[in-house]
Amino acid sequence: MTLAALATHYGFAASSVKNIWTRPNERAERAIADFIGQPVENVSADRYPITRNRILKAEYASSRGKPSSAQRKETA
Repeated sequence: MTLAALATHYGFAASSVKNIWTRPNERAERAIADFIGQPVENVSADRYPITRNRILKAEYASSRGKPSSAQRKETA
């Protein structure tokens, strides 16, 4: 199947897939992944990186990355 036919089959414009390899297009990427029976993360792995949960120290929990006032009092 061509990309244009795939787009038509999934109900969006054929022109939307013409730059799929150079520009991200989530809808087209999901259609391709569905068609070949793979998760989109496997098909476009460079566009869907594996996220890793991070544990931060309490002193970096604020949005500015500075210790809270309670933590500063403890260290003073």
